[in-house]
Amino acid sequence: SDSSLPNNNLLVVKLLHYQSRDVFAVMCENMVQSVLSLCSEKQVVRTIIDQLEKWKGLFEKLKGEGLTPSEQQGLFGELHFLQKYLDGHDAITVLNTWVGTDRDVRDFQYANWAVEVKTTSGNNHQKVSISSERQLDESLLDNLFLFHLSVEIAKKNGESLNAKINAIRESLQDNVLALNVFNNKLLEVGYFEKHIQLYDEKCYMIRDENYYKIEGDFPRIREKEIRDGVGDVKYSIIVSMCNEYLITESSLFNIIKAK
Repeated sequence: SDSSLPNNNLLVVKLLHYQSRDVFAVMCENMVQSVLSLCSEKQVVRTIIDQLEKWKGLFEKLKGEGLTPSEQQGLFGELHFLQKYLDGHDAITVLNTWVGTDRDVRDFQYANWAVEVKTTSGNNHQKVSISSERQLDESLLDNLFLFHLSVEIAKKNGESLNAKINAIRESLQDNVLALNVFNNKLLEVGYFEKHIQLYDEKCYMIRDENYYKIEGDFPRIREKEIRDGVGDVKYSIIVSMCNEYLITESSLFNIIKAK
């Protein structure tokens, strides 16, 4: 019970292990920001529960063996796009569009546009997996793009995940606020300093990178096309069959430019 507000309850989220304080601080800030604009108690409770579930998983990662190989590869791809986007644009605005860290449907989104990043390697480097019917559904957006990064994975040959992160940190070193936002987002995605030695040897060599505008008959499934009773839709697309939807990098960044 909350003694300062009769007939109200107080939720206490307490840190038991001091060594996790950095992650806990980011969690608290994230939870506060997620409920600031909500009006009803029901919405607040639902959001808090969802946030606690997300952060429970991240604390489990903190105790475990770091990011999985697929998570490392996916993060490298998102960071590669972020690095390009930061060049010549307002850093805080750009970083705030990186919503994949908060498990949103797409990786980058702001106002009326979104970009989904897919990173592939090995024999299936041209096959992209789509995790839901909403991921490539542009119905509620003016512009939706797919950035496909094809990489070759090698040991000590190419750019490691740590090297990519250090390069971005160096580019933000004169902007303390932006650097703090970036570091917090890394924590949200499960990249912890105690695991960095695990990411030193694996490197990524870029084989190809392409941008696609999702429109017209681009091969994808829209939410409105799903029959009643069908859920958890996952599918794959062959990007080599999508060449008519290719756009240039400069065209994409002209549309999503952050000022």
